[in-house]
Amino acid sequence: MDRGHRRREPAMPGWNTQDIPDQSGRVAVVTGANSGIGLVTARELARKGARVVLACRSEARGNAAVDRLRAELPDARVELGRLDLGDLASVREFAAGFPYERLDVLVDNAGVMALPYGTTADGFETQFGVNHLGHFALTGLLLPALLAAPEARVVVVSSGMHALANIDINDLNSERRYRRWIAYARSKTANLLFTHELARRAAAHGTDLVAAAAHPGYAATNLQTTGPLAEGRRVAERLVRIANRVVAQPAEAGALPILYAATEPGVQPDSFTGPHISMWRGAPAPSWRAPWTLNDVAGQRLWAASEELTGVTYGTLKA
Repeated sequence: MDRGHRRREPAMPGWNTQDIPDQSGRVAVVTGANSGIGLVTARELARKGARVVLACRSEARGNAAVDRLRAELPDARVELGRLDLGDLASVREFAAGFPYERLDVLVDNAGVMALPYGTTADGFETQFGVNHLGHFALTGLLLPALLAAPEARVVVVSSGMHALANIDINDLNSERRYRRWIAYARSKTANLLFTHELARRAAAHGTDLVAAAAHPGYAATNLQTTGPLAEGRRVAERLVRIANRVVAQPAEAGALPILYAATEPGVQPDSFTGPHISMWRGAPAPSWRAPWTLNDVAGQRLWAASEELTGVTYGTLKA
């Protein structure tokens, strides 16, 4: 079923933060909002009047980001929520302590990329555990607040790198063989399959929840240097930093597709928005996605496995 390819918004050349509609009265959560595209996303939502919770693993870096936003936008309503997506106990604690009855925008942005093999606090391969399972659990636990808001949005941040690999439903944690870039691609495919199945369920149950996906293209953030730093590969780290300066677009530009998916009226469920120039850079536009990310059976199987692994079920949106 190729629903995502049939229902796409038109390209929006030149769309930028000035086009973001007023967000006054809306509540947003942005994961990984202490730096990079997450910080830019939180800033621009707050600039337009939203109350924004910066969901960050590091309390120190999260507080620094909140202070920075308040200094730049004195009227901004921003606050920190501590969230470690690699620890399901932390995810549950964040959701249980969420102080608002409604949630209008959830941006599942935080992630890790091309790390050496490791596991989360719950024993999942780190990239799959953080990039997919943590966000799957978070979204499910916040579902009542999302459904309490009219036309709430869930924006899942994937990557064009998803095209490198489909998921292996029989080896979700890469226990048979670990290749860092393949594991990353599989986690980003999982993001798109999650979006696909969440959109399908939301429609089947007659809700107005919109689940959409987006990607930043090649944006200069600290995501690219985390892997080389973790292994002490200083030459690789320097090369990445040079590429970020010379080739990549800034985080401000990389955040535009995410902001578009989160705020633009008429964004379609299960759409995939990215930069319009070769999925690399430029203003937001509909983005190509691999056909396996639109497979209903694969989405349902991943969903069932994710419920089993995390213990989080979407009771209101049963299959």
